[in-house]
Amino acid sequence: MRPVKEQEVIAEFLKAEFYQSEFDLYRERYSGIVYRPDLSNEHENAARRALLFRRRGRLWRELPRDTEWWEVELQESDLPRIRAFPRKQWRTFASGNFHLLQMIERIRRKVDSPDQGHFATKMRSVASDLKEDLVPNSVLLIGVDDQSPLTIVEGNHRMAAAMLESPATVKQRFRFYCGLSPHMTQCCWYQTDLATLSRYAKNIVRYMFQDSDYFIQRTLRGEMSTSDPSQA
Repeated sequence: MRPVKEQEVIAEFLKAEFYQSEFDLYRERYSGIVYRPDLSNEHENAARRALLFRRRGRLWRELPRDTEWWEVELQESDLPRIRAFPRKQWRTFASGNFHLLQMIERIRRKVDSPDQGHFATKMRSVASDLKEDLVPNSVLLIGVDDQSPLTIVEGNHRMAAAMLESPATVKQRFRFYCGLSPHMTQCCWYQTDLATLSRYAKNIVRYMFQDSDYFIQRTLRGEMSTSDPSQA
């Protein structure tokens, strides 16, 4: 395990997300600090955080404040602890829990079927890109400690595609960043219950406008003009 700072994790997360449509307004101007990050530059770090929050602010704010990040090396024996993100299409395959190893054969049947739905199509595309080394190489996990279940918050499709190909080689394909906190059970992405969902709903209302383009652009103008006057 190697301790890492939050700004390194945010940089990796943003790099994997920057193709999404929410970043169409920013891609041309800010691709440099996204794909070639200078982690020693505090203004760049603040700008990347603002950009990430345009799409993932609701996710990131639910992580406990005392979350510590580590770069870890997973072993094949760790795979039974890995859980898919407890939302959207992954529910279809969960059958009571989200442990990816227990879901993988149900996912395989869907991918191998003639189904042309969004999930099956995306999984086939990711699997193809994985074989060509065209996917981001980082996966983000969260947990309570180094013995607890670990939930994937970024990289679910890549992990599933890698496990479909060969669970034994998963550890060789990705860099794993793991956020650990004794309070992670208060996060709805890790433990979904009435209390964590209530907290999530309150935060949605509280930060409703802060991830809008208006506020993001204002933050970017301030940070990047300080870092580089030509960006003002």
